[in-house]
Amino acid sequence: MKKDMLFLLAPGFEANDGDGGKRREFCPECAEIWGVLHYYPAIKESLDICYEPLAHPRPGLVTHLGEGAWNCPTLVLAEDADAGPFAGIKSAKGARYIDNARDIARYFAHRFGTPLPR
Repeated sequence: MKKDMLFLLAPGFEANDGDGGKRREFCPECAEIWGVLHYYPAIKESLDICYEPLAHPRPGLVTHLGEGAWNCPTLVLAEDADAGPFAGIKSAKGARYIDNARDIARYFAHRFGTPLPR
């Protein structure tokens, strides 16, 4: 992989409403990452962005990380990505990844020099 891969849930997916029906929702953590990418659009150009379905298994994540209940957002790091002293890196199936919005933003701060999240 030459670029980091960002896995997100698409905005406006359908989910069960708890009463037997469906409603449109968005993922707050995925929206947080979209906000960071809006603030710093150069980061977006350095990523491959993939949308995953709400239901498990999430095929793109399974391909890169193996079977598991994978969270979105998840950033799968390119093989040569410099994560620096960042401590939130996990690994599965030989790949390094970050599986929450705040840690992804911290990684972006290290890699691209953006401000840290509060």
